[in-house]
Amino acid sequence: MSEKPAHLAPLNPADPDSAVQSAAAAYRNWGRWGDDDVWGTLNFITDAKRVEAAALVRRGAAFSLSQLFDGNGPQNGWRRRVNPVHTMLDTGTDAARGNQGFPHGLGGADDVVFMPLQASTQWDGLGHIFDRGRAWNGRDAGEVVTGEGDLVTGIETTRDRFVSRGVLLDVGARFGEGGELPDGFAITPEHLDETIRSQGESARVGTGDIMLVRTGRLARARREGWKDYAGGPSAGLSFTTAGWLHEHEVAAVATDTWGFEVRPNEFDVAFQPLHQIAIPNMGLFIGELWDLDALAADCVADGRYDVFLTAAPIPFTNAVGAPVNPIAVK
Repeated sequence: MSEKPAHLAPLNPADPDSAVQSAAAAYRNWGRWGDDDVWGTLNFITDAKRVEAAALVRRGAAFSLSQLFDGNGPQNGWRRRVNPVHTMLDTGTDAARGNQGFPHGLGGADDVVFMPLQASTQWDGLGHIFDRGRAWNGRDAGEVVTGEGDLVTGIETTRDRFVSRGVLLDVGARFGEGGELPDGFAITPEHLDETIRSQGESARVGTGDIMLVRTGRLARARREGWKDYAGGPSAGLSFTTAGWLHEHEVAAVATDTWGFEVRPNEFDVAFQPLHQIAIPNMGLFIGELWDLDALAADCVADGRYDVFLTAAPIPFTNAVGAPVNPIAVK
């Protein structure tokens, strides 16, 4: 056998560069779906996969997996990410006073929202993260995302792609106290495998699935206040899960955390290194700030952890990410 690759060996906290380069080379999907591909791992979702997902609907119970979009959280302004600002353009007060100028007593209300596209529950698009100046499929980052946005892999290219079998892995319930993992808990492949084993056959994860990982971090933020939920310490996926995600051919992964991967990251000096492997190299879509609590409670009640999931992003043209209200149906 060949020598075990560095990225599969115990991580050296002092050497993130070697780990990132090794993992990128091992799990890179560039060219897998052609040189012009803009869907990345969403290519794993086939028509047959959607038929399989649709067959999971038995009760008709629906769950929104979205946090609210309002001024009360979860953002704290870091890197200019703020909470949505909602302003009314026309109101019932205007209508009651009859000053809107409409005939025969008609009145109405209208409003506008300003917000970063990743203010609340969202997908990271393939133009969101680069690896050494390269975007998904090996393209020059400067030619993909310019001042006009993502000209190649804008989120609008995925507007009909996120329909598949969703699988909830409640790692918080399996390994946490009171259903919540502590900050800095790195979810390894072993944790994922054990969670699947303990949850049973409906929790198997395979090609084209959208994997939902619950840590319990959102539940704690709701109980204790937002504090540093956005950008602060949190449980999350370990850098070592890159190979697991690649091997299982998941279409996308979403978590109930701000940053998907464990924070602080597992290296002495690093920032979101698993993003650097997943998005530009694997073409893997990442969902963050999802609300998985109600779904998790129902999964415990009925013993099933797979759902029909539709999670289309709002197709803002040339955007590198977008808000979403995912709906899981059981």
